[in-house]
Amino acid sequence: MRTLIELQKKLYPQLLEKMQQRYAVLRHVQLFQPIGRRGLAEKTQLTERIVRSEVHFLLTQGLIEVTSKGMFITKEGKIVVDELAEFMKEITGLNVLEMKIRENLRIDFVKVVSGNSDTMSSVKQAMGQACTQYLFKHLPNHATIAVTGGSTMAAVAETMFPMENVSSLYFVPARGGIGDKTENEANTIVAKMAHKAKSEYRLLHVPDPLSETTYQTLINEPSINDTLQLIKQSNVVIHGIGDALTMAERRKTKQSTYDKLIANDATSEAFGYYFSADGQVVHKVRTIGIQLEDLRNTEQVITVAGGASKGKAIVSYFKQGRSHALITDEAAAKEILREYSL
Repeated sequence: MRTLIELQKKLYPQLLEKMQQRYAVLRHVQLFQPIGRRGLAEKTQLTERIVRSEVHFLLTQGLIEVTSKGMFITKEGKIVVDELAEFMKEITGLNVLEMKIRENLRIDFVKVVSGNSDTMSSVKQAMGQACTQYLFKHLPNHATIAVTGGSTMAAVAETMFPMENVSSLYFVPARGGIGDKTENEANTIVAKMAHKAKSEYRLLHVPDPLSETTYQTLINEPSINDTLQLIKQSNVVIHGIGDALTMAERRKTKQSTYDKLIANDATSEAFGYYFSADGQVVHKVRTIGIQLEDLRNTEQVITVAGGASKGKAIVSYFKQGRSHALITDEAAAKEILREYSL
């Protein structure tokens, strides 16, 4: 296929460009349906004139339908998107990025979506969909899924769908909330995932981080302890990776700890652990929920993180953290490989 693509690029470059453009429009309709033309132009970063032309073409081919609520992808349109996915990866070189990252991070599965989620919200949505598709294929028959907070996890929740291939499904927050935006808190995300997956969930009403005294008091509360035990028994964990200093600021970390993070080259954060560039734990926040050691016996650990700004953080985490799958984007993937080439 690679030889054919290279020939097409030389002989019919405009054909491949047009195909990528139409694929992008169709893919964004699928991600954000129902969506209007103006919204589609914003998501794809194409002009409204081009979007109008491509929508007309896709409509005549029966790949989308236009209603008073907006555009929807048809069954045939979804088939086209699915069948074109691998071909588009070949054209854009995403398959090569995936292979190189698997080798460098020594991980079983890597999915790279096109774009940069730092600048385009639609890319985060595409990562969310890639995560739910991976989840559908790899869920144990009886699954308890622990989920962290963050905007990327919120995007995963948006794309969740009923997992009818499993007997039972339960969602729980991986840890307490840090008092950030409600829509990005683990409790909110868990409830939304469970609603979309038509399954059960349990919430954890504790702050993050905690003082030692508060921690000891809370874990002895029967209701919290019961939820904590359920979290610890999760056989699937979905989590993001944060930039260390950004997370420290969001947690309103005291200055002495913040200075310690800087002095120790803190680069990434996950599960309340702060990692240096070479993967060493340089600080740990007292939290109720999943601990790093709990991941050793987890059947599926899925990491979802993207954006050029997260490249160094992803490399930092994977030098210490355990994961079976990484869902990321093109911008982060290139930064990851750049880190390994230094």
